[in-house]
Amino acid sequence: MQVDRFRDHPFLSFVDWSLRGIGQVVFQNNPLSGLIILAAVALNSWIYAAICVLGVAASTATAVILKADRAILRDGLYGFNGALVALALVAFTSEDFRSGAVPSPAMLAYLICAAAMTTMAFASITAVLAPHRIAALTMPFVLVGWLFLFAILKFDALDAGPMGKPVSPEYFTQTMPYVFSTWYRGVGTSIGQIFFQDNWITGYVILAGIAVNSRICAAMGLLGAIAGTAIAALYGGPETAVRDGLFGYNSALTAMALGGVFLVLTWRSLLYALFGAAVASWLWVSITTFLSPLGMPALTSSFVLVTWLMLLGQGAFKALVPVPPAQSTTPEENRARYLASQSS
Repeated sequence: MQVDRFRDHPFLSFVDWSLRGIGQVVFQNNPLSGLIILAAVALNSWIYAAICVLGVAASTATAVILKADRAILRDGLYGFNGALVALALVAFTSEDFRSGAVPSPAMLAYLICAAAMTTMAFASITAVLAPHRIAALTMPFVLVGWLFLFAILKFDALDAGPMGKPVSPEYFTQTMPYVFSTWYRGVGTSIGQIFFQDNWITGYVILAGIAVNSRICAAMGLLGAIAGTAIAALYGGPETAVRDGLFGYNSALTAMALGGVFLVLTWRSLLYALFGAAVASWLWVSITTFLSPLGMPALTSSFVLVTWLMLLGQGAFKALVPVPPAQSTTPEENRARYLASQSS
């Protein structure tokens, strides 16, 4: 399959951009990766798959209507935050977090507006960070997600439900021993939780979708999930929370971002990325503890904060080679360009 075959197609380009948007949640500018990831979500829940499509379409369509920069639009970068915020609104208001619930007409309109708002938030945060050559990451999703989740509690037309899933380690009170399934389920579910999928099989299929575009990204995502899971176990995190992947999803994203996407992959940046993955796991606990009185989830905030801190300061470290967001493709290509520049 030619990756760019439908990128500028008169009728199918919007589908291509939307699939890229789904892939961009995990840094994959590839419609096939996006399609496989969507299939992985559908494997767990057709409701979540439909909501993911609705969210990415709403935010991408908003960018089209507002005539956003076409290059950014074609890369799917206006879509991924919309997909995530739509998934979050359904996930945290459903009785069953794992499968989700069909949203009411009022909730459908609400999540479409939230997804559209991420387009403006993405443009604003990108403009603020542009002088520092740092990507907005999922901060538009985190910001809009928190604001729209808070508001649900005050509108009678919107059913807040149980605000479904436990969002802090303190909710997991039972003490269970770590067993073999804790590890393979915890690591797989860590990847799935990036898309709010409480399903370890879905997580590994998502990894396969990533590997279609970048084996390095897939490996870094897996290593990050392992690091986050191991840190949680080493420091006595509740077994059920570890198994549910709650300690690992921010770590997986952090490892991918620092391990080849925004820093050229070397043995030093590999260690830098894995350190960031470990810190992201700890910081998830800090943020969830802070937010628990409000009943709000941490979302991907620890990934954003750790990655921003480690990228903003990387200029002080000569061993690290930055890749500006506008020039980043895949870790493989980023590394190849760097090596070519060193040999010329």
